[in-house]
Amino acid sequence: MSRIGNKVIVLPAGVEVTNNDNVVTVKGPKGELTRKFSKDIEIRVEGTEVTLHRPNDSKEMKTIHGTTRALLNNMVIGVSEGFKKELEMRGVGYRAQLQGSKLVLAVGKSHPDEVEAPEGITFELPSPTTIVVSGISKEVVGQTAAYVRSLRSPEPYKGKGIRYVGEYVRLKEGKTGK
Repeated sequence: MSRIGNKVIVLPAGVEVTNNDNVVTVKGPKGELTRKFSKDIEIRVEGTEVTLHRPNDSKEMKTIHGTTRALLNNMVIGVSEGFKKELEMRGVGYRAQLQGSKLVLAVGKSHPDEVEAPEGITFELPSPTTIVVSGISKEVVGQTAAYVRSLRSPEPYKGKGIRYVGEYVRLKEGKTGK
């Protein structure tokens, strides 16, 4: 993890980072993110570069160093470009609709599932069976996409359910019917 922590974070144009007692605020064209980091890691903002320094080379410090750098880099990428996860629905009659900021899913249950978009998250529907979850926080985008997927995970016999685009679901053979 220490190799990752030693990398310099280069700030894109329009992104501003401020550090106040390891409470880091990152402002960019897409929004603003704030996060509190460990007091053990020294965060230096110098022009368009952010560097992180650890006090010693213990294993714990190396892991905190790498994790802090990765989280800070994700904040910079989020406010400049944003993150998105794509989900696809497979199954007869499976479809999604948007009602304002609410996602309404028909996934083979007796009632439709409704998912309210958390703050900073937007849902897009390029087709009735494709859902795009986007936002500036990688953590919240991933959690929201995982929650939507958990409403009807892909099952191993027919492959029906909600899955990430490109996710491979290994199908089982089932009964032989002798």
